[in-house]
Amino acid sequence: MSKTDRISLTRHGAVAHVELNRPEKRNALDQAMLEAICETIDTLHNARDVRAVVLSGAGEGFCAGLDFFSFAAMLQDPSSLDFMARTHGDANLFQQVSVGWRDLPMPVIAALHGTAFGGGFQIMLGADIRIAAPDTRFSIMEGKWGLVPDMGGMALMPQVARQDVVRRLTYTAEIFEAESALEWGFVTEVAPDPLARAMALAEQIANKNPDAVRGAKRLISETWTAPRADTLRAESEAQFEVLGKENQREAVMANFEKRPPVFKD
Repeated sequence: MSKTDRISLTRHGAVAHVELNRPEKRNALDQAMLEAICETIDTLHNARDVRAVVLSGAGEGFCAGLDFFSFAAMLQDPSSLDFMARTHGDANLFQQVSVGWRDLPMPVIAALHGTAFGGGFQIMLGADIRIAAPDTRFSIMEGKWGLVPDMGGMALMPQVARQDVVRRLTYTAEIFEAESALEWGFVTEVAPDPLARAMALAEQIANKNPDAVRGAKRLISETWTAPRADTLRAESEAQFEVLGKENQREAVMANFEKRPPVFKD
């Protein structure tokens, strides 16, 4: 679809592949990268014909975190940036690069390799599913630089990990491996070729009723911690939206006729 000096966005049928495209800097996050990620999220939000997104990083790692050289002015004069400005709904620019993926209507799968440090770690948490190479290293690294995680991580980490684990890793800024990330819930699975696995999984999702997949993502997001009565009502409402509609009927007929379904976006 498009390529800039920060983000590559390509299409594989109904699957969109977003690649952080600053390999010479291990995809470190500078202002241009942050803005490019948010622009890409905006582009995908209204892409009705995209049924799944794969998010990965070019080069030797997924994302090394914040590019401190590019943000030297911020460190010297923190008042130059208004962190309190809600520029993207309830989020600022830094937070949108993470929570924006979770807010997309279609599932997002992150393919991780090399490193996912600091801001890169928080970005991956925005994905619905996270697949890591066995030798991937992770860190909530802000503490190393005397900072706190502030790129959406505190909204996303409670959904995947225990509080004591989040506390330990935030306080220590320690580096941990893929197997620990899997055990603690930060990673969904470990695979030798995470990009190939992510693309295969995305294709599998893309071959399901897109109305049902989008409805399921919305339902999970809205009800995960909701009261039982609200959840049961939301289930019924979500089912009513897809039941008997054209794509749902096509799913049934394709199964009966043992053929690939042909859905409308």
